[in-house]
Amino acid sequence: MTGALRQLMKSPVLVAAIFIAGIGGTFQYGFHISVLNSPSPFIKELVNSTCQQRYGHPLEPWELSLIWSFIVSIYSIGGLAGTLYAGRVAGMYGRKTTLLLNNVLAISGAILILFSKTALSFEMIMVARVLYGINAGVSLTVHTMYILECAPKRLRGMVGVSVASFVSLGKFFGQLLGISEVLGTEEGWIWLLAFSGAAGLLQLLTLPFLPESPRYLLLEKADKHGCETALHRLWGTEQDPGPEMEEMLAEHAALKGVKIHSLVDLFVDHNVRWQLFTIIVTFITLQLCGINAVYLYSFDVFQAAGIAKENLRYAALGTGLCEVSTSIACVLIIESTGKRLLLFRGYICMAASLALLTLTLYLQDFVSWMPYCSMVLIFIYIFFFSSGPAGVTAPLPGEIFTQSYKPPAFMVACVLNWTGLFLVGMLFPLIVEHLDYFCFLVFFVFCFFSGVFVWFHVPETKNKTVLEITEDFKKMHQKRRHSLQSKLSSIHINDIQSAKCTKL
Repeated sequence: MTGALRQLMKSPVLVAAIFIAGIGGTFQYGFHISVLNSPSPFIKELVNSTCQQRYGHPLEPWELSLIWSFIVSIYSIGGLAGTLYAGRVAGMYGRKTTLLLNNVLAISGAILILFSKTALSFEMIMVARVLYGINAGVSLTVHTMYILECAPKRLRGMVGVSVASFVSLGKFFGQLLGISEVLGTEEGWIWLLAFSGAAGLLQLLTLPFLPESPRYLLLEKADKHGCETALHRLWGTEQDPGPEMEEMLAEHAALKGVKIHSLVDLFVDHNVRWQLFTIIVTFITLQLCGINAVYLYSFDVFQAAGIAKENLRYAALGTGLCEVSTSIACVLIIESTGKRLLLFRGYICMAASLALLTLTLYLQDFVSWMPYCSMVLIFIYIFFFSSGPAGVTAPLPGEIFTQSYKPPAFMVACVLNWTGLFLVGMLFPLIVEHLDYFCFLVFFVFCFFSGVFVWFHVPETKNKTVLEITEDFKKMHQKRRHSLQSKLSSIHINDIQSAKCTKL
């Protein structure tokens, strides 16, 4: 860990790339997941007053609830739309150019938000949420691709986890800026929702000073000189980029004449079947692991533990701070621990925490000190989520797929992520209504079986090239298939021998 961190500190341009790409990248995604909690009463009031002025009567509660749900969920629809074209645009124009153009969407959304209150138009907020969603959908894909392709092999795990760190940081800033002492007021909520425009403007002004992705330059533009220049700028002149360029060229030679594969190619190619299964399982579980349920119930648990109602937001802020600090710690330990172990340990410990949380929530009406156990379990769950799946999952498609398969792989990953977020937002209230705290058992199943899948079907990716990881996938499943065939053959032979003995 110390060696990897020391190597990173010797590459100040790479450090700058991490922060600049992150603040206008996955930070935006995390920010918009948490930012609507605080200004929701003010937005609902705007919706109601707008309809009162237009139609002469206030909305019915169910009508207001329907419009509010649409404002919340339309963000996911925009995110899905952004995801569907992000890979193609990044392949045509480059990672850096795509990120630069993407900031125009965030700034445009912020302008709409700032004028929505004056114009008495909640529709402007809806359009802004769509633009924010498209911006976040592109960011999730292209930020991850760009930063992984800028990092040397040894630092790829550490740099990849920074993608999730900025998601956590975005969530935390959404909570922090949303408190009443900052921007969570009737006068300040439009500035709160427009904060994404400032983040986008910051990236728009600073990203031009960074180089394009070296791997993109070499493997997709065949610009060897440009790749070498970019590597020297990112890693410094002291570090020799030769060995890594040779690995890139080896991949380039292996892929020579191979076109960028389509989504259909990804699903029909048996050579990448287990990589595809890995992406499907991990990204479905990322949304269905119960993290949103835990955040929702944290208010109830903290209130049952005796925390005053006016202080609940600060306790909830503590959960966001826990996720940020753990995510940053994950950056420091991932190179020594390995991603496979972090994923497996994270899923299994999350499953155990959810099972125990269900039990403590059931018992808290009977045992006076049980709410404190529930509160501790919430922090334990968040710790294992942010130190495992949250940090490891986002960059996974860029690490286990070759260059020709990366765009469709990221597309599948992000479609699953946005679809899961939309379904959780729409269906989760119904699940809670019917199952109450037993809903955590549903999430327990996803976490437990994902942990088992990772243990048996996913190899370690630490300090390995894409071609080495691809070979490890083949070896792991060929060995298991041969073992199964041997067992079946053994059983078949024993059955034949038994039949012969019976005849005799």
